[in-house]
Amino acid sequence: MTGDLSPKRLELLKETLPKLSRVAVLGNAGSPTTTRVFKDMESAAPRFGIQLQALRVRDAHDIHGAVDAAARTGSGALFSLEDTVLVKHRTLILDLAAKRRLPTASTNKEFVQAGGLVGYGVNLPDMFRQTARYVDRILRGAKPADLPVEQPTKLELVINLKTARALGLTIPPSVLARADRVIE
Repeated sequence: MTGDLSPKRLELLKETLPKLSRVAVLGNAGSPTTTRVFKDMESAAPRFGIQLQALRVRDAHDIHGAVDAAARTGSGALFSLEDTVLVKHRTLILDLAAKRRLPTASTNKEFVQAGGLVGYGVNLPDMFRQTARYVDRILRGAKPADLPVEQPTKLELVINLKTARALGLTIPPSVLARADRVIE
């Protein structure tokens, strides 16, 4: 579902930062998902007047260079894809971006709670409840092959106003009104 959400994520990022024209996308170099999601984002980017810069990393050392490259090449924001390597180094990514006054976005609220600016993605607790319902049906005798494939149904937009203030940004009221959660 990550790729399906790419256009909406870019739209929200552009609405949050109206002058945005270049976004650095941070992804795991060893993940095929990173390549697929970047292509989805790249297809959607022209609709919003955004040029993307792919930054592929494998470890913390690469993250330093990638964030430096994003700042050096004039990216107006850093979008961190969801991946175990990036989640593990979330604090490092956010610290480096903050030092370079680079707004950050991601696919989940945990990134925003840790200091990112904006996140839009699947509500994980709701998805876990959905999974539990599946497990319950299977334990009651349903055959897994007979169960329909379901996509997550609850998405959430999270905005961190504390981060916005630290970066000297004003979040447009139209974006704040749609947020499921605003971190003060």
